[in-house]
Formats: sequence, structure tokens, C-alpha cells
Amino acid sequence: MANAASGMAVHDDCKLKFLELKAKRTFRFIVYKIEEKQKQVIVEKLGEPAQSYEDFTSALPADECRYAVYDFDFVTAENCQKSRIFFIAWCPDTARVRSKMIYASSKDRFKRELDGIQVELQATDPTEMDLDVIKSRAS
Repeated sequence: MANAASGMAVHDDCKLKFLELKAKRTFRFIVYKIEEKQKQVIVEKLGEPAQSYEDFTSALPADECRYAVYDFDFVTAENCQKSRIFFIAWCPDTARVRSKMIYASSKDRFKRELDGIQVELQATDPTEMDLDVIKSRAS
């Protein structure tokens, strides 16, 4: 199913892996990539449940855009174990302009495919999505 704004389709695997992350907690994170030649969003990398937030951030390329989903576990002030599913639009300043435009125009349509996103974050450099930012947005 293509997106009118950018013509990008969403590979079924994107939704299936997200459902596994959400329902079964099979993955800690998923990194998605737009294949420009095939005009579709695909799964690029899956993070095991034991992997850390640092493993997740190092999976994002320094100079290319990506979409990502991260399942963040935390403990509330009342000592309750909780989790939040973050959608992160990673568009570093150093990425190609065309790439940034494609990712920006496809983001909302792609995000709608992933039912259950709780927090959205837009990041252009690592400081905009460091662990302190994630913690403050989670609660």
C-alpha cells in the first residue's frame, strides 16, 4: 500500500516484527530503513531483549536517516515496573537532503501502520535522544 505523499510502501515484515515487540516483547528495538529503489520501508535491524539502549543508539547510522521503535522499561516513582514504546525518527543533520525529505514525508503514514506507539521522538543528533530524554518522556 503506497503513501500518496512519498509513494513509499510498507513491507509486511515491518508490522509483524512490531507486533512481536509489542505483544511478545521478542525484541528490544527495531530499526527501519527506506529502500529508495524498491520504494518501501523495510526492517534493517532487530535488537534482542537483553540489548541496552547504547546498543540501540549504536545501531543507528551517524549520517543516514532511519525510523526506529524502542521498548523502554522503567520504574515509576511509586516503584511500578512499566514500559513505553517509543517511535524515533532519526534524521541527522549530516544526512542527504533528499533522504531527509523522503523520511519526513513518509513518517506519519508509516507510524500509523504501527499501532501501539506511545511516545514519538524526532532526533537530528544523538543528544536529542539520549537516555535522559527517553526517561523524561516516558513518565
